[in-house]
Amino acid sequence: MSSSNINHFSQPCIYAGQFVSSYAERKSKVMKWLTKIFKGGSCNRGSPRGRQPQFLEDENMVWRAPVGSLDDRSRASTEKEELDQNATALSLAEDLKRPGYKWRTENDEDVGSSLNHDLTSSSYPPPYAPLYAPWQYNPTSYRICSGCHGDIGSGNYLGCMGTFFHPNCFRCRACGYPITEYEFSLSGNNYYHKSCFREMTHPKCEVCYQFIPTNAAGLIEYRCHPFWSQKYCPSHENDVTKRCCSCERLEPWNARYISLGDGRSLCLECMESAIMDTGDCQPLYHSIRDYYEGMNMKIDQQVPMLLVERQALNEAIEGEKHGFHHMPETRGLCLSEEQTVTSILKRPRMGGREVVGIRTHPQKLTRKCEVTAILVLFGLPRLLTGAILAHELMHAWLRLKGFRNLSLEVEEGICQMLSYMWLESEVMPVSRDMPSTSTASSSSLSSSKKGVKSGVENKLGEFFMHQIAHDTSPAYGGGFRAANEAVNKYGLRRTLDHIYLTGNFPL
Repeated sequence: MSSSNINHFSQPCIYAGQFVSSYAERKSKVMKWLTKIFKGGSCNRGSPRGRQPQFLEDENMVWRAPVGSLDDRSRASTEKEELDQNATALSLAEDLKRPGYKWRTENDEDVGSSLNHDLTSSSYPPPYAPLYAPWQYNPTSYRICSGCHGDIGSGNYLGCMGTFFHPNCFRCRACGYPITEYEFSLSGNNYYHKSCFREMTHPKCEVCYQFIPTNAAGLIEYRCHPFWSQKYCPSHENDVTKRCCSCERLEPWNARYISLGDGRSLCLECMESAIMDTGDCQPLYHSIRDYYEGMNMKIDQQVPMLLVERQALNEAIEGEKHGFHHMPETRGLCLSEEQTVTSILKRPRMGGREVVGIRTHPQKLTRKCEVTAILVLFGLPRLLTGAILAHELMHAWLRLKGFRNLSLEVEEGICQMLSYMWLESEVMPVSRDMPSTSTASSSSLSSSKKGVKSGVENKLGEFFMHQIAHDTSPAYGGGFRAANEAVNKYGLRRTLDHIYLTGNFPL
């Protein structure tokens, strides 16, 4: 189809500086309407090389620019041809208003075929070739479901972040159910229900099992135990929530701690290996004395050892004339004064969630040497009880060997060092290789007569070592770190000799 046969369906192009007939102006409204009807019927074909197509107002119609001057025909003949075209267009418009008028004509298919041929033909002059390849529309693969990777077709679909889904394929990554809410959470390329995403990411209190609330600034604030990583609401530090006197973990709402009757509570894990009376503690006490003997630090005197309640220990502390005690909770004491102390005589029994039937016995302690007795709180796990005994036995050894006027940092530091070393031998028997402790392996075996410890008990031992190593007090914490540095550098024997001579750790 020729160029003149396409252009006659559109309004004439208006060029700058060119006269427009009054007849064309009178028919402008009709021609604009026809332009919308035949939109797409015009094309940028047939324009001479070197000319660019022009666009008329906001209509997506392409027109040919005039070629040079009108040398080959007069202005009158040009205007006459345009008026003829307008008259033809007006006639078509009047035919459309008649009843029963059909769009299709006998030549419609030929016109469409010719238009399609002309539009896709490669005979375009190079300056008028399309700048971009036309997008090939394929209705069966226009939208691919990112869930099932099937064609969405003409059904309902959901769009999110440039992807499409069948409604039933837009599912939560966590629970697998379809997301039907207006709002949802996005993490990476995964979609979640808001409730599921909160369940995954918002920390829960390990005491009350509720979502940890935000503070006044809108931030999630919680407390976390440095060793156990137990997360809990800050409010539980000041409410009635119980804390295990051994491992320091707070009591969860779905578990119940055991009350020891003196204001202390014990978790079930610590309760498994708890030592409850003086008789039960004697084998452990003697095994630690053997541990000292294996390091050439034998204690010749028979120093009594008693398990006591908290009140009895506090009374003994008040009666002691000298000594530094680790507050707020003192769990052991090396007595050097004569006192009457009430000890636990018989193991109490369990009565629901507390121990009952505690039988005590007052005992008069007489001074036979520099050390009167060693007192330890009852109801603590075996490894913690042993660590306390190792600490207090070192106090006894220093006094019996004539170490005088030591600073708190030096005395408590070296006592903590021996407590740490004993725990280390129990939890990791071959971890420390020191020349001065070459014979300690046999004593560590004797201190483990109960057999292989469980993973729970080993974990408790690691926690007690962590407590010693990270203690913040100047005497216990600072003293231990100074003692540990000296022992690792010079060995235990040379460190003790230096302390005896100078009263300080070797540098």
